[in-house]
Amino acid sequence: MNSLVIRLVCGVLFAALVLGMVAHPPDNLTQGLGMLLPGVFLLHFALRGPRRSLIPRKRSPTDSPSPSVEPPQP
Repeated sequence: MNSLVIRLVCGVLFAALVLGMVAHPPDNLTQGLGMLLPGVFLLHFALRGPRRSLIPRKRSPTDSPSPSVEPPQP
């Protein structure tokens, strides 16, 4: 699924959750904290998307010698 669609859906769901909390506030603190956890997950996916990076990281070669160290020329 396209990451833009996922971000849009999560943003709409987060907005609906916030508007629901404003219109009908929770009865007690534990109910409010229970609604906070899914809201944080939705906000995280709405801002960052499902993946951190679309470009995979390139691993640096560890076995190659550094270019500054050269054997002496006779």
